[in-house]
Amino acid sequence: MYRFLLTPRWWGINVFAVLAIPFCIFMGSWQLSRFEDRVDTHQQQEDRSARAKTAAARPLERLLPVDKVTSGRQASARGHYDPGHQLLVPGRTLKDKHGERQGFYVLNLLRTDGGKALPVVRGWLPGDAGAKADTAKVPAPPKGEVTVTGALQASENQGTDGVQAGGGLAPGQLGMISAASLVNIVPYEVYDAWITLTDAQAPLRAVPPAAAEGSGLDLKAFQNLGYTGEWFVFAGFVVFMWFRLFRRDTEAAKDAALGIVVGVEGEGREQGQGQGSGVVASPGEDGSGRDEGSGDGQGKAARAGKV
Repeated sequence: MYRFLLTPRWWGINVFAVLAIPFCIFMGSWQLSRFEDRVDTHQQQEDRSARAKTAAARPLERLLPVDKVTSGRQASARGHYDPGHQLLVPGRTLKDKHGERQGFYVLNLLRTDGGKALPVVRGWLPGDAGAKADTAKVPAPPKGEVTVTGALQASENQGTDGVQAGGGLAPGQLGMISAASLVNIVPYEVYDAWITLTDAQAPLRAVPPAAAEGSGLDLKAFQNLGYTGEWFVFAGFVVFMWFRLFRRDTEAAKDAALGIVVGVEGEGREQGQGQGSGVVASPGEDGSGRDEGSGDGQGKAARAGKV
């Protein structure tokens, strides 16, 4: 009955199922491990951020380059602000007791003793960076040599929330905080990092540090979880289709063993059946009766007596 399993068609089906099911399970498990890694990294990042708030600040040079471990750590740098290159970063939101509010960052470049400049986000203000009434509230940066302390952050990229990388901004505005975007604005070298001050000068509000890229429960993390479900569904679908095809061919083999074949229109009939269902024999031209229900000539009725 199961000899059909030895046909080339079923050899191909079986090989496909044997290879596809483990592959789908492996890919689903891998996507699940990626999601679990992101959850663990997110928890570690939160723990580091909590410790960083109470830890003593370290010199900037000791924390560079910025990675998942140093991101959010308290860094300190000494130098003087460049008053000629104060920049506003529009389209940035900040949560407060009233919910999320739209505003802009105030960024100044600190010319350090090492020669390079460090982008420093002094704080956030609500409003529009293009409105004079809102920008008039921005306080001037401190004069002379200062020591700044804040959370170290990696340069932003096009995937960072709030970034406006398309250009078209007014003079004095910056769409993305990065060394690459500042290289054509200032005439000196800039660190490939920035800090957000812990204590903001009133009326500015301190900008909380963001989690390092790839360490938070962002959209990519939940995409990994969705892909996990998809791969396991694919594995189940392969099993379902294999059993469906197996059942269909098994039933066809049983029908063949019982002498039942399927007609063109899908109706079962016995091989060699002499009379079609519900068909009356009619005399032919030579006076003999024949079964009109037999289209292929099989199962002719017994010849009737001559009239």
